[in-house]
Amino acid sequence: MLIGIDGNEANVENKVGVSEFAFELLNRFSQIKREDSKIQVYLKDKPNSDLPLESNTWKYRVFRPKKLWTQWRLPLELYLARPRPSVFFTPSHYSPRFSPIPTVVSVMDLSYLHFPELFNKSDLYQLINWTKYSVKKAKAVITISNSSRFDIIKAYDLPEAKVHVIYPGIKDIIDLEPHIYPMNELSTKYQITDEYILFVGTLQPRKNIKRLIEAFSKLISEPKHKNIQLIIVGKKGWQYEDILAAPDEFNIPTQVKFLDYVHDEDLPQLYKNAICYVLPSLYEGFGLPILEAMQYDCPVITSNISSMPEAGGDAALYVNPTDTDDIMKKMKKLVESKELRKELIKKGRAQVNKFSWEKAAKEVLTILTSVAKN
Repeated sequence: MLIGIDGNEANVENKVGVSEFAFELLNRFSQIKREDSKIQVYLKDKPNSDLPLESNTWKYRVFRPKKLWTQWRLPLELYLARPRPSVFFTPSHYSPRFSPIPTVVSVMDLSYLHFPELFNKSDLYQLINWTKYSVKKAKAVITISNSSRFDIIKAYDLPEAKVHVIYPGIKDIIDLEPHIYPMNELSTKYQITDEYILFVGTLQPRKNIKRLIEAFSKLISEPKHKNIQLIIVGKKGWQYEDILAAPDEFNIPTQVKFLDYVHDEDLPQLYKNAICYVLPSLYEGFGLPILEAMQYDCPVITSNISSMPEAGGDAALYVNPTDTDDIMKKMKKLVESKELRKELIKKGRAQVNKFSWEKAAKEVLTILTSVAKN
């Protein structure tokens, strides 16, 4: 059996979201022993050095032009291919509109339907329309949480059996551990002067950071907590101006620190030394930073909606993300209780062990094999 894969999302330098999902799956596919199948990866550009090397069971097919590659050039290639793949997997929203091969697509979430105002018009049009025909045409749809699964079934009127949940994994802790620096070095590097609460994520309205800052301002209004800092790690996304202005608005300009960019090797220590990690997001396809925080023994506070409870399990404290008093009270609870922090750290270690990229890759291959055989 030959499995075809659109590898373009994995073949980029800065991998976040769907690109990281695609990259991790491709790497794990190459490591799984497959006696009865080969993989052909289709690309617009030559493969980057971090992608798997070619072998007897792993090949790349690079072709152009890039313009209309998914909708014109790729379908042509699939029609002419000999032998043809038995199944074609697109680890993103978009599959070729015309294809002689049964397809499987991945859809991370439907944030573009929940928050259309956060997308520019051309991207929104493409997301809505290209995703619609891709999931309708696909033999199977993969997503990363039950929350997203229910959204997809409802939004596109799909049979329940067609949509499958594959939980993502997280980076191995040993990949980062050799690079961990003493916290005093990081404190100097990032000007962190006191105990701190941590947020990691893109600066955009969906992440609900402004409410987090407001809740934090209420927490440190108490004299015994006045020296705590809020460290916000993340690049500017869109409509971030109100977020950057929030510390001044709530009269705490010196106690909120924005770190636009932090090296991957620095993040473990920032997690390890934080009082807690807070993700009060209004919507997440999965909420991977929840597990990343737990991986580094950082207690977690997150939203009680969308997919966050699936990621956090019983190892997190949950808040109503629209209630700043609730967010403040949960932060205060963790700030004041070492025992609660220890309890959540212990539960977090168990929760992290439920997720792995190897498991995710095997589950995706099972779906691809099933579609090909049927």
